[in-house]
Amino acid sequence: MPEPVHPHLVLVAFAAAAVGFALFPLGLAALLRRRFAPTRPGREKNATYECGLAPSSGTSVPIRSDYHVYAIVFLVFDVEAVFLIPAATAFAGMSVGACVALLAFVLLLAEGLAWAWMKGVLEWK
Repeated sequence: MPEPVHPHLVLVAFAAAAVGFALFPLGLAALLRRRFAPTRPGREKNATYECGLAPSSGTSVPIRSDYHVYAIVFLVFDVEAVFLIPAATAFAGMSVGACVALLAFVLLLAEGLAWAWMKGVLEWK
């Protein structure tokens, strides 16, 4: 009868396989990059590229972050609303602990909404 394998040895093997699956493609990509894309900086390579034409203005363009913050807030509340749907369908059969966790989740969402409102993120300018 074969000798049983230690349980921690299995975990170490899985951890090594996980690290190997992550690092092997990165190492292979680094080797292929060195082989097929050597670094040869020059005036043409370091020039700013704009649709095949010479750039018409400077490279620094002011970007308003208001639009990005508004979009991030929208995505946060949109995705969190999707998380509330399964809880709403199974609400009658939930335990007290699950109800408390759901209440904490909804209170955190309300806090985030209050913060966004007080900061003026929800006002479109």
